[in-house]
Amino acid sequence: MNVVELLADLQARHDEATTRAGELRDQIEHLTAALAETEARLTDLATTRKVIAELVPTGGEPEPPESASAYQAILSAFNKHPDQALRVRDLHELLGMPTDDPAMNVSRSRLGRLTRQGFLTQPGRGLYQKRT
Repeated sequence: MNVVELLADLQARHDEATTRAGELRDQIEHLTAALAETEARLTDLATTRKVIAELVPTGGEPEPPESASAYQAILSAFNKHPDQALRVRDLHELLGMPTDDPAMNVSRSRLGRLTRQGFLTQPGRGLYQKRT
């Protein structure tokens, strides 16, 4: 194989890898949008369930236990304090969650996702606030 053939082969491989990377980016974009829609739907359903539960007369069936996801609990905390910027530790203390490093790292990841999705903003390093 001479140098010209080698360069042509490398260019073909480069083109294939570029095409594959584009396909993967498209898949990521599609999955990210689908996830955001599904999480928004979950939030809507939880809100609807809560409103309906409040409308049911008391004394009947006991209310089902609250099964809010961590994302819903986080968004609820920010909805209750819309003008306040919170650190992860503050959020954990507010929600009664453990303040050990592994638990707070999971919440940092969740807060990052909520920020990327547009629910929250980051007014400073390590601070999160409800988007207005």
